[in-house]
Amino acid sequence: MNHSINIKIILLIIVLIPFYSLKSDAQVKKAGPFTQFPNRLQWEDEGELFWIEPFGANALRFRGTISLRIADQNWNLINQPDVPIEITISKDSATLKNGKIRAVVAARRGRITYYNDKNKVLLKEAYHPHHPHFARQYSTRGSDRFQVKLTFDADKDEKLYGMGQYPNGCLNLKGCVLELAQKNTQISIPFLLSNKGYGFIWNNPAIGRAELAMTHTSFFAEYTKQIDYVIFPGDTPGEIVRHYSTLTGTAPEIPYYATGLWQSKLRYRTQDELLSVAKEYKKRNLPISVIVIDFHHWPETGDFKFDEKYWPDVPEMIKELDSMHIKLLVSVWPTLSPKSENYRTFVKNNYTIRPELGNNFFLGDLTYIDATYPAARKALWSKLKENYWDQGVQMFWLDESEPEIEPLQYENIRYYLGNGLEVSNIYPYYLAKAIYDGQVEAGQKEIINLTRSGWIGTQTLGTVLWSGDINGDFSTLRKQVKAGLNISLCGIPWWTTDIGGFWGHPQKPGYTELMIRWFQYGTFCPIMRMHGVRYPEKKEDGEKVGSGLGNEVWSYGDQALSIMTHYLKIREKLRPYIKIQMDKASKDGTPVMRPLFYDFPDDDECYQIEDQFMFGPDILVAPILNHDIHSRNVYLPNGSVWTNALTGKKFTGGRSINVKVSLENIPVFTRNNLDFSMKD
Repeated sequence: MNHSINIKIILLIIVLIPFYSLKSDAQVKKAGPFTQFPNRLQWEDEGELFWIEPFGANALRFRGTISLRIADQNWNLINQPDVPIEITISKDSATLKNGKIRAVVAARRGRITYYNDKNKVLLKEAYHPHHPHFARQYSTRGSDRFQVKLTFDADKDEKLYGMGQYPNGCLNLKGCVLELAQKNTQISIPFLLSNKGYGFIWNNPAIGRAELAMTHTSFFAEYTKQIDYVIFPGDTPGEIVRHYSTLTGTAPEIPYYATGLWQSKLRYRTQDELLSVAKEYKKRNLPISVIVIDFHHWPETGDFKFDEKYWPDVPEMIKELDSMHIKLLVSVWPTLSPKSENYRTFVKNNYTIRPELGNNFFLGDLTYIDATYPAARKALWSKLKENYWDQGVQMFWLDESEPEIEPLQYENIRYYLGNGLEVSNIYPYYLAKAIYDGQVEAGQKEIINLTRSGWIGTQTLGTVLWSGDINGDFSTLRKQVKAGLNISLCGIPWWTTDIGGFWGHPQKPGYTELMIRWFQYGTFCPIMRMHGVRYPEKKEDGEKVGSGLGNEVWSYGDQALSIMTHYLKIREKLRPYIKIQMDKASKDGTPVMRPLFYDFPDDDECYQIEDQFMFGPDILVAPILNHDIHSRNVYLPNGSVWTNALTGKKFTGGRSINVKVSLENIPVFTRNNLDFSMKD
């Protein structure tokens, strides 16, 4: 009986297949260079093919190439649900409309203009009368790989934000040329937010650059299969960032402990030294949440284990830290020395980055694990689980995660995913994924790791990004404020700096003042973290790398200790508020730290202010970013009543006020009757 039914079903399917094929063919309409499919518009002419199609609600995706083969590479974009679209084709043009955005494509040369639902031009491909392919340029690099350039017209008064973290001292990136490459202190996340009301994702991990010039906006990729991007409109910066988060994902809910102070330095040499610092914090009744073991706690780089000579009983150490309610974070590098016990196994199994030419070493005598290779990720986690996780370590610090290759010749790097020119920018994502996937598989519930680099989607892997090995001076501090605000607009709610800078000289005049000002700023960063090498460096006999002076809050004199203790208490007051904002970031991508215009998009003055920021919706922070400052102007956005969190005095918004400051305090204002005071 069942056999008979199955035969009938098969016969029915055979009969219906031609019917559905005819129906599908009937939905395909071709007119001139255009072909209309049910779910996309295709243009093909003069040796080029491109598709425009919906990418979820109110967003369009472009993919184009001269190989005439569109690659299905989402990279880290999240697949979106099908949505209804409208396509119309005329003699001279075609239009594809998806909700609040539409693309109009000229039949001749395929020039594209994007509009929002108010008929406002968002982006328009550039045009040159003597260069018909000016907007989309392809130069062959062999086979089906090309160097590509995409160019749009741009308004001189447009303001552009995002793109990751660049220490260039610019919040508004208009006029900048940005290298699309991962480097120490530079994190490339190619998402552009415009005050003209659109978001733009350059969906390509290739090495390249973005030219955000006065009259044009261009994106380059050195070695790739196709041009690939997504564009979507938004009435406010918040709407654009939230939409971006639906396309790329959001961070997990942050563990509450991570909202407190993270204590670190280069470097705690031994188990006893680290425990003595933790105990001193408790003895002084100073809040601390996380303490860090930095690099070279291993016998050889790539052993992926503790050197038992200096760390004899890690489980007992973690048990003692747990009794003090302090979590342990441990640095691991994705590097292997030829002397390490894992080197031969990883190299023989092709688990390492390989050169296209030359030897197998990239950083001195070290080579890197190829985190783009799934088998290599599993092999790395296997070692970390055996030697760290099984001993109780559940927080990892992924240093050198760009990777920081020397010499930096991308074309000489072979990853599992492809040549270094083609895929290098995605490496830090896969390194974070190696650890995150392993922790999930091991059953870990709360995951938060530290990493020095990232790309689109890194936020989904429980990672804190930090700004790398930066200098300890006021010039660098000023740049950190802007870099942190731009990366926060790229879906990264967990971000931090080395308070005081990585390279710090406490014995130089003015450094203690810098440390205090940086600590005050760090109190209002998403993650508050002490770290850095404090010169002069110290090295004991037999050590491969030394350490520096103390970097605890009591290391900078009594006045600094008093001020930093005060701000530690402020941070403790803020922690419930921070957790609420972090939970919101986890739900919809709203950044905790953001520029003033994020919350006040209709106040034009907020787009001019680059040295203040909002910390959540109700706290305005105006850090002191220069030496020997006794007052500063603070702009209070329009539409709110603002309360000085130190004095309690109230001010109406829409104006600048001059605020007196001392070394003990920075200006902080609240609104919406937030119950928060800067007083002890």
